[in-house]
Amino acid sequence: MIPAAFDYARPTTVDEAVRALAEGGEEAKVLAGGQSLLPMLKLRLAFPELLVDVGRVPELRVIREDGEMLAIGAMVSHHDVIHDPLIRRHAGLLSAATATVADPAVRHRGTIGGSLSHGDPAGDLPSVILALDAELVARGPQGRRTIAARDFFVDYLQTALRPDELLVEVRVPKMADWGFRYEKFNRVAQAWAVVGVAAAVRRDDGHIAEARIGLTNMGTTPLRASACEAALAGADASTEAVAQAADSAAESTRPASDLSASSEYREHLARVLTRRAVLAATDLDVR
Repeated sequence: MIPAAFDYARPTTVDEAVRALAEGGEEAKVLAGGQSLLPMLKLRLAFPELLVDVGRVPELRVIREDGEMLAIGAMVSHHDVIHDPLIRRHAGLLSAATATVADPAVRHRGTIGGSLSHGDPAGDLPSVILALDAELVARGPQGRRTIAARDFFVDYLQTALRPDELLVEVRVPKMADWGFRYEKFNRVAQAWAVVGVAAAVRRDDGHIAEARIGLTNMGTTPLRASACEAALAGADASTEAVAQAADSAAESTRPASDLSASSEYREHLARVLTRRAVLAATDLDVR
C-alpha cells in the first residue's frame, strides 16, 4: 500500500530535530531505522503530517562509558548493539537479546531507540531494558530529562515521551559480574515472541543475591516478574529453588489471548521460560 502524504525533515543535530518536532506538534513522527514505522505507514495505521528523519544525527550513534553506566545513543543499530565490545562486556543481556531480534536485514537497519520508542510489549528489547533497570534520556524544548525504564512504558504502543521530545540516549548500568539469559518462544523463526523472558542474576556464596526478570508479551506493556524476583532473592542457587520461584513468574500479569496463544498458555510459557532463563543465568543445568 501507499502511505498518506506527509512533509519530511532531515535534521543533522539534536537541536534541529527537537525544533522540527516542536513545530510539527502531535502530527509529527520520528523516523529512526523505520522497521516499525514504515509498515504502519504503508498500512495507514499511522498517518503523520511530518516525518523527522534522525538518520543523519551523528551524536545519536555514540556508545560511551559514563562512570558505572553505559550510554548508548538512540540511533545505534541492533547490529552494533550485538557486536560492540563495551556492550558485550558490561551489558551482555542486551547484546544477547538483540541478537534474537527479527533477521539480519532488520538488525542492520533497526535501532535501539526506535524499538523502545515504539513501545511494543511483544518486542524483545523493552523487557530487557526493564530487567537491566536502565534509564532513558529524552530531549525536548525544555531540555533533557531522564525517565526510569519502569516509568517509560505507559500502555500498548504508548510511552512517556512527549510529542515534542526525542529519545536521545539509553543508559544501562554496568553488570559485568551478573549472569544473564534471554529466552523466548515464537511460532516461526523471525516472528514476534509469543512470550519472552529476560533474566539477570547475581550470585553470592552459593545463593542468589539478586534477580531481575523482564517479561515480553505478558500484558499491554513489558513487565517485571516481581513475585518471582522476591522468591529468588536469597534462595539457594539450585534447580529446585529456581523451579519453585519460577512458578510465580506469571503473577499479576494479564496476557492476551490471540491466534498465537491463549492467555493460559502464555502464563505456562512464562513459568517455563523463566525457569530456563534463571537456571542458565545461574550456570545451573537446564532440564
